[in-house]
Amino acid sequence: MRLIYCFLFYVILNISFSTTSAWSGGLWLYETGTPDVGTANAGRAALAKDASTASGNPAGMARLDRSQLLTAVQPLLVRVKFDTSSKSTHSGGSGGDAGDLVPTAGLFYVHHLNEDLKLGIAFGSYFGLGLDYGNSWAGRYYVQDVELLTVAFNPVVSYRISDWLSIGGGFSIVKSTLLQRVGINNLLPFLSDGQLKVEDDDVGYGGNLGILVEPREGTRFGLTYRSEVELDFKDVASLRGTGPLFNAAIRRSGLTGSRADMEMTIPQAVMFSGYHELTDKLAIMGNIGWQENSEFGKTNISISSTTARSFTADRNFDDSWHFAVGVQYRIATPWLYSLGFAYDTSVVDRADRTPDAPFDRQLRYGTGIQYDWNEDVTLGFAYEYIDAGDAAINQYKGPLAGRLVGDYKTNEIHVFALNLIWKF
Repeated sequence: MRLIYCFLFYVILNISFSTTSAWSGGLWLYETGTPDVGTANAGRAALAKDASTASGNPAGMARLDRSQLLTAVQPLLVRVKFDTSSKSTHSGGSGGDAGDLVPTAGLFYVHHLNEDLKLGIAFGSYFGLGLDYGNSWAGRYYVQDVELLTVAFNPVVSYRISDWLSIGGGFSIVKSTLLQRVGINNLLPFLSDGQLKVEDDDVGYGGNLGILVEPREGTRFGLTYRSEVELDFKDVASLRGTGPLFNAAIRRSGLTGSRADMEMTIPQAVMFSGYHELTDKLAIMGNIGWQENSEFGKTNISISSTTARSFTADRNFDDSWHFAVGVQYRIATPWLYSLGFAYDTSVVDRADRTPDAPFDRQLRYGTGIQYDWNEDVTLGFAYEYIDAGDAAINQYKGPLAGRLVGDYKTNEIHVFALNLIWKF
């Protein structure tokens, strides 16, 4: 009987951990290919210089004197290499480089109705990444590969109330895809591992609001709020390659043919930004932000079979804080240079961190250049380096999964942003 409950606990625990997927789990993606990648996103809610403000702060659209279209292409080179300690229970190596080259893009448009009223759309992703450790590494009973991808469509509107105050807001439609595989320890030495697979997609809804204050020309302050988005993944867990002991435990537990429904929350976020022109060539900017990742760390699980069970899996995530500073310098009439740094606090400590979410504190270093081709067209390139820290892990998830100990000798993202702004 004790063995049966060990198996049952193992299945439910793996299902619950499968929902909080990827580095993206606590890595808020500010990067959408826009020019502010060059400032490490410093000043994001106060820049209000181009169509990307439809996402950064919709109130800033009121400052634009013409309709604008901004298109962006942004490859992400993700490099994640775990260094397994000899204290880990299972052999199999460190999983190699679990990262990959991830193509992303963004589209932003602001339509000029009149001097005070603007409409806009933002299309892209602000939450999600993926990792693939392979099927035989030392942490295979924690995760083999994981992916959480989101794409958001965000229509917005802004209105200039006075010369110094603008407001804006809109709603978001977020399409999300979840995939995760984890190994099943069949115990018997002559049996290979089984696998638990989680795969589904869902559409969630949210909104965003913004305020832009410009007390004098060249000085702006912006405040934005992005709501949480609820996602509900249904009938998503499947098993294959499980041995006779495991199958017997499933039958006796009443979970044969069960359905697993999982609810997770993309966290709400607040950002305050400032922008100030020191001279006609030099400007400084900064951010203070907050994300409620503690809610993302909680997943509601409902298992329906002969009996219904429901519970909340809490990964003990903390809310995170974001700080950024940046500068922009007009080198010459057509050239604008950007430089910035950002710091995001860790959402989880070593005792609760798992390899499906290997994030620590994050350091962002950004630089970029923009070239005004003419008065209507601007070309831009930016590069950002994200250091996600050592992300030490010391986890014990029961006798089957065993203990996983180690840290990440490489834990980074290289961001390459190419963008084009067309004013008309």
